[in-house]
Amino acid sequence: MTRVKRGVGANKKRKNLLSQTKGYKWGRKNKFATAKEAYMKAKTYAYRDRRAKKRVRRSLWQIQINAACRLNGTTYSKFINALTKSKVAIDRKILAKVINEKPEAFQEILKTVGIK
Repeated sequence: MTRVKRGVGANKKRKNLLSQTKGYKWGRKNKFATAKEAYMKAKTYAYRDRRAKKRVRRSLWQIQINAACRLNGTTYSKFINALTKSKVAIDRKILAKVINEKPEAFQEILKTVGIK
């Protein structure tokens, strides 16, 4: 069997990983062992936070809706309950957008669900 020298593949692997860690601080950008660890952690955090981002955005929408509701003399939970009972199918993302861009339209929604 012929001998296989592995230098080219190993160098390519190292070079690829170090190009992925470009911009990191200190030895995490140019020392292979620390760069590999930093890269693996970064990918783990990225995966986790793609899911967390959705939770954070939804909670921000809820905060915005609650603030607008309280300005109009009701609470978030009463408003959402009224929306559900009146079968108005608007999600929180759209509600938050309406509140920010067209507050008068939010007043109409409140009237529609019977709060004002």
